[in-house]
Amino acid sequence: MRRFTLASAFAQALAAGFAVLASAAHAQGSAYPTPDQRDFLAAHNEARGDAGAPPLVWSDRLERDAMAWARHLAARDLYEHASPDQRRGQGENLWRGPRDQWSVWDKVGFFIEEKRHFRPGNFPDISRTGRWNDVGHYTQIIWPETREVGCAIAYTRAEEVLVCRYWPAGNIWGQRIDARGSRARR
Repeated sequence: MRRFTLASAFAQALAAGFAVLASAAHAQGSAYPTPDQRDFLAAHNEARGDAGAPPLVWSDRLERDAMAWARHLAARDLYEHASPDQRRGQGENLWRGPRDQWSVWDKVGFFIEEKRHFRPGNFPDISRTGRWNDVGHYTQIIWPETREVGCAIAYTRAEEVLVCRYWPAGNIWGQRIDARGSRARR
């Protein structure tokens, strides 16, 4: 007869948690999330939790789209958002910096640092600076209706290009976002 202990209960709960994660990852198209996928997702969801927004799930489809755009930017030494037609309703955050200098958490942290300028309001009137693009990365991360994220990194000789894609896109003109990340009625 197996004895029940706190350690065995913890081990069972941990195993069940990994099974749920593996099942969710499989449903999204990958057998197990990679360390970078887990970190990208955790960094996004920590910010969303702080803002009162529901957690995101990882999307392999968004990751593939992000990788295609990141490779495009890196190959052409560009730094610009994909057009709305190219994104097909996806939101997008971009970052570019020196190669191998920053962790996933640091890179997403640059987006989240914009929180210091955020103020509740109807988009685009959501920044203490008066410029919505000073908080646009952050508000895309915490946009309450966004449910999925996928991020990818491509490399140049000296730099790396991060593209994160979101579904559905946030930062919708005229919609209100409050201090806890929830959207009020128009």
